[in-house]
Amino acid sequence: MKTVIIGGVAGGASAAARLRRLDESAEIILIERGSYVSFANCGLPYYIGGAIADQNNLTLQTPERFLARFKIDVRVNNEAVKINVDEKTVEVKNLKTGESHWESYDHLILSPGAEPIKPKIAGVDSDHVFTLRSIPDALQIKQYIADAKPNSAVVIGGGYIGVEMAENLRQAGLEVSIVELSDHLIAPLDFDMAADVHRYVKAKGITLYLNNGVQAIHGRTVVLQNGEIDTDMVILSVGVRPETALAKACGIKTNPRGSILVDRNMKTNIPGIYAVGDAVEATDFITGNPAFLPLAGPANKQGRIAADNIAGLDSQYSGTQGSAVLKLFDMTVATTGLNEKGAKAAGIHYEKTYLYSGSHASYYPGANNMSIKALWDRETLKILGAQIVGFDGVDKRMDVLATAIRFGAKITDLAALELCYAPPFGSAKDPVNMLGFVAENVIAGKVKQFFWHEMESLPRDGSVTLLDVRTAMEVGQGKIDGFMHIPLDLLRERIDEVPKGKPVYVHCHSGLRSYIACRILSGNGYDCFHLAGGWRLYQSVINEKIEM
Repeated sequence: MKTVIIGGVAGGASAAARLRRLDESAEIILIERGSYVSFANCGLPYYIGGAIADQNNLTLQTPERFLARFKIDVRVNNEAVKINVDEKTVEVKNLKTGESHWESYDHLILSPGAEPIKPKIAGVDSDHVFTLRSIPDALQIKQYIADAKPNSAVVIGGGYIGVEMAENLRQAGLEVSIVELSDHLIAPLDFDMAADVHRYVKAKGITLYLNNGVQAIHGRTVVLQNGEIDTDMVILSVGVRPETALAKACGIKTNPRGSILVDRNMKTNIPGIYAVGDAVEATDFITGNPAFLPLAGPANKQGRIAADNIAGLDSQYSGTQGSAVLKLFDMTVATTGLNEKGAKAAGIHYEKTYLYSGSHASYYPGANNMSIKALWDRETLKILGAQIVGFDGVDKRMDVLATAIRFGAKITDLAALELCYAPPFGSAKDPVNMLGFVAENVIAGKVKQFFWHEMESLPRDGSVTLLDVRTAMEVGQGKIDGFMHIPLDLLRERIDEVPKGKPVYVHCHSGLRSYIACRILSGNGYDCFHLAGGWRLYQSVINEKIEM
């Protein structure tokens, strides 16, 4: 049996290694157009910024190591230019010699990946404008910084790669700006969670141009829809598209985006041909709808699944939920599953829960609060998605939540999880547990929520009572118009100051004290609502909107 794999990196290299482990006798040929068969493309920004000092550390496997360990024939600098599905052959061109030959196959795995999108604007092909996909791209950027010694850079696109590039260029000593067409960075975040990211990024000296697009690049000037920026270099990071021209040409079905259509076994519509990685249409694990989620983890799993099926195992891919984590200087941003935009688009009736909890026990030095948001289905109570912005401990909480989603957990199941605890690492009631506790209270009707985006619509005509239960010191640092002030610890003795017979809307700093206040008020016959996420979230979002 002979398997030809087109494309290396995550999907193709994983498929090749897995297939060899399953079948020692198989003939395996991996064709890679570039000079590197398996490299850490997620590490490229950190090489540019200097966190990864040695270029060789980016290379995960070489053709020589593939041959020695796995008996896999890796042919770099070779490009597959045509597939003959009737003859089951691939035309391969040697990019160094220019010679071509036809390679036969019994099974074919396509792993061509996705290519950076270059907007059709003037100046996009200038020698100081770069994209980042491969090691040669990273070397070119690194060399430009060394030779041209730029003082400034503009990153076009505020997704994961764009933000990572902005961080690393800033670490390299450049003045950096990010231009983003949307109203916030990092699309999987909702705006309210991105507000903290914006404030932190700006504090690190990076300038943000949100709700703004690039119209042209004229010399060293980037012309925006609103304004312009003078800069020494530009990084394009506006997204990627599946690189599937080869697949389309031989009759493999694709969707309107160009992604290859595959079944759960990673099979295309043509017998004997599989496809994996960023080039394929994925299935959203939460909604079951088609999705485009180019991530390394899913690509690795899909490569393994294709190899399993070639070797006779019925292995299936169950969908992608978009779990991702981002390092941003000292901050960590993590997401999994649906955000509010995705839940609305899927027509799901959802509820949301906010927390502002410590990374570990507050009495142990070094604790930092993290902002957590979870979405869950009102009818089934299943967790739909989560977002966390913070510092220490963000990644492990998100991994727990991603796992819970994968196994179909309800939001209330989080209350029962028994997680590791010691003061340096967490709290006896972990933030993940707290999400479950808060949801239990909402579901049981022990607390009713209102949200930051409803604040301005609350009547100020006396028909409702607006109550701030923070301390006098906190109120002195900022307050919301129309709210009377009674500190939580004085609420019982001053409860007669709260008019009866009308709803009470309460807020504190983070949501904990307002919940306690609502329990006190409810126990005394009041109809009470508390501000989910508290003043801290509200002022973060509102201040960001004002600055925009």
